[in-house]
Amino acid sequence: MEIRYTADHEWVAVEGGIATVGITDHAQRALGDLVFVQLPAVGASLARGAAAAVVESVKAASDIFAPLTGTVTAVNPAAVEEPSLVNADPTGAGWLFKVSVSAPDELAQLLDEQAYRQIAP
Repeated sequence: MEIRYTADHEWVAVEGGIATVGITDHAQRALGDLVFVQLPAVGASLARGAAAAVVESVKAASDIFAPLTGTVTAVNPAAVEEPSLVNADPTGAGWLFKVSVSAPDELAQLLDEQAYRQIAP
């Protein structure tokens, strides 16, 4: 499973046509302690680049953008119930939502780890 990144600090792991989406460690550190997470509804259609979710910290609220076009197949209720989970394990148990990818060619527009490290050292 390959992990790709957006310039907006989301990570994407695609397996079997399903993309798991979350925020990067860099993003959670920049935001600080999260106190609120709002996720899209299962079944919602997302367009690449559109606001899909919101995370809020004591510092600010930030939109999470859909890295790929598709339909939401699952959300992580644990992230909503315990937003600090996103801080503790942003690329693991703190994932946010899953999308059935409808435009696989969009994956090529995402950053690999080396490219992402250049914008978020």
